[in-house]
Amino acid sequence: MNNLSGKVAIVTGAASGIGLAIARDLAAQGVRVTLSDVDVERGQVVTAELEGARFQRADMTQPEEVRMLVTSTIEAEGRVDILVNNAGIQHVAPIVEFPEEKWRQIIEIMLTAPFLLTQAVLPEMYKNNWGRIINISSVHGLRASAFKSAYVTAKHGIIGLTRVTALEAAEHGVTCNAICPSYVRTPLVEKQIVDQARIHGIPEEEVVEKIMAAEGAIHRLLEPEEVANFATYLCTNAASGITGSAQTIDCGWTAH
Repeated sequence: MNNLSGKVAIVTGAASGIGLAIARDLAAQGVRVTLSDVDVERGQVVTAELEGARFQRADMTQPEEVRMLVTSTIEAEGRVDILVNNAGIQHVAPIVEFPEEKWRQIIEIMLTAPFLLTQAVLPEMYKNNWGRIINISSVHGLRASAFKSAYVTAKHGIIGLTRVTALEAAEHGVTCNAICPSYVRTPLVEKQIVDQARIHGIPEEEVVEKIMAAEGAIHRLLEPEEVANFATYLCTNAASGITGSAQTIDCGWTAH
């Protein structure tokens, strides 16, 4: 792995799941990571386990808190080299029953906040002529599933933002890529099992096999560490020619 030691990263949604796995993997490479989440108690506990890491609460639905996350990190660390837009939530319901407030919340957290964070970090990255932005999209950024209108819309949208950012930032030594995993073994996915069982009329114990892992050639959930390893690679100099891409790690889902 190329030397990332001394770089500074911000990872959102970092108290658990994919975000935490990425924060841990970057920290293991010597990156100074600012972990952000609304779960302060858990966030502070996991941050204390990582050398050179700091925690900052930021609600991704609050623009001032989003911008302050970048400002405070620069004040504390002197720079920002890597941004990982990972924070997300899910709500499963038919469109005709989908609450407008839940739609707006998902779009704010998973699309508007990444735009604001990208907007805030780019001047710093441009100044240093180096930067890596990793947007955690999903296989649902490339494919759709019923009952996930807001989530699918946000994940498609983040790929669009990825591509525009890549085009604008390339001349400044900044790359921007999206990672599109299939279902990952995280608290977010585990919380969906009850809803999926209810909507599809099947027992909860059958949801992973019949719904979540059914589309892949490899019938299993991904582990958060698999996505984290991929994200870290995209931050290295070895990946400096990769930008504007939607990288799949989907157990063969999109091979169909």
